[in-house]
Amino acid sequence: MSTTAENPPAEGNEGTVETRGLEPVPDNERTGRVGELFPTWVAANISVLLLTMGAGLIVFNGLNFWQVLVVSVTAPVVSYGLVGLISIAGKRGGSPGMALSRAVFGQRGNLFPGSLIWVARWGWETINAVTGAYAVLTVLDLLFGVQSSTTLVVITLLLFVTCTFVVSGLGINALRVCQKWSTYLFGVFSVLVLVYLIANTDWASVFAKPAGSTAMLIAGIGTIAAGGISWVPSGPDFTRYLPRTASPKGMVGASIGGAGIVVLPMVLMGAVMAVSTPDLAKAQDPVSFIGELLPAWISVPYLVIALIGMLLINSMSMYSAGFTAQTLGIKVPRAWAVSVNAIISLIFGFLLMVVATSFIGSFISFLTLLAVAFSAWIGVFGVDMFTRTSYDGEALMDTTRTSAYWYRGGFAWTAMAAWGVALVVGLLFTKVDWFTGPLATTWLGANGLGWVVTILVAAALYAVLPRQKPASDTPVETRETLSI
Repeated sequence: MSTTAENPPAEGNEGTVETRGLEPVPDNERTGRVGELFPTWVAANISVLLLTMGAGLIVFNGLNFWQVLVVSVTAPVVSYGLVGLISIAGKRGGSPGMALSRAVFGQRGNLFPGSLIWVARWGWETINAVTGAYAVLTVLDLLFGVQSSTTLVVITLLLFVTCTFVVSGLGINALRVCQKWSTYLFGVFSVLVLVYLIANTDWASVFAKPAGSTAMLIAGIGTIAAGGISWVPSGPDFTRYLPRTASPKGMVGASIGGAGIVVLPMVLMGAVMAVSTPDLAKAQDPVSFIGELLPAWISVPYLVIALIGMLLINSMSMYSAGFTAQTLGIKVPRAWAVSVNAIISLIFGFLLMVVATSFIGSFISFLTLLAVAFSAWIGVFGVDMFTRTSYDGEALMDTTRTSAYWYRGGFAWTAMAAWGVALVVGLLFTKVDWFTGPLATTWLGANGLGWVVTILVAAALYAVLPRQKPASDTPVETRETLSI
């Protein structure tokens, strides 16, 4: 195997900066532990946007407290259950998710879902950069009375994106350290916020709110789950350093547990806050309300910890985006590949903060489309993962006609057809602020289940259509049978 920007030498991967790119991690470097996935998915959810989304379940969906509880339990189980399942491919193949995807779609075919997922990452990183910048602005206002301005917006965005670039560029070891300590700190201050809310909330008003419709309950689950769905293609990126013997059940459990322990209280807190402050659900600035609802001795440190969390979310996203960029043929080391997304999130973030009229509206629309876009890949990749016995590491890295994953003209046409049809069908059932599919008024569309339809259609088509086998088999010694 040649040494390229996509396939750097193994030396140096144990240092401060991770130099390994798309190539499979050798067994002797697989020193990770399943338990490390718990803080990983805690960190991926430390965002005050969950408070806003919880408020939206009360204000827009018309749900009551108990229905919000159902949503906040069900959504992470569904979405991060998928994250955990697809993560199994990472420990089996030792490569990032979009590199393993080459085995499914073909060396050229993978460019299509890869491009869509890469572009979707731009939006996710932009949303988080904006939220992080709002957190900085709110802290400056609470501590020093500094008012927001266009110049300050640019400075805070630049600061946030730069920090994100540094952490994501350092790689997996830096992310693990940050995730561990942010989990501890966020847990402590979340308990303080919960205690304050319990003591100062008008619970009679909270429990007096009537129940909403079942349709809005299901739609709420889809909205909250969409954030987790966006992490599914990245799942293998964080499990490729696990030994082949790592427990699949443990991986799924750690993914659900890490996300759930954050999503549950955050969404519930947002719902409780919305009873007395309904504007929370539609604020252009989704962060400043915390300073109004909580005393400064809680709100300032809480915002600082949340800021660190949002920085980690963006760092994780850019870390994965770097791999995706490499699969698209950008011939630079992973640490520099993330710079492309950093620049894009800076530009789009400025437009969203200064030009856009509705932050939360843009965010929900983005999440909805993101879930559909990723779900088409999930359906195909998931069926393939459960039906294959191995990944050929050498073929994954070989992007020429000699690759076992070249298939026909570089495309695995069955996978491409299933993915394309499912993507179109899913959009037919989808409705956002500026787009309405012709089937969006049906029961499935009205309940926000377009992403579920997408997964099922993609999986069913890929399962029943005839598939072309790779040109060569993987050596027996690298094979592993999946068992859960």
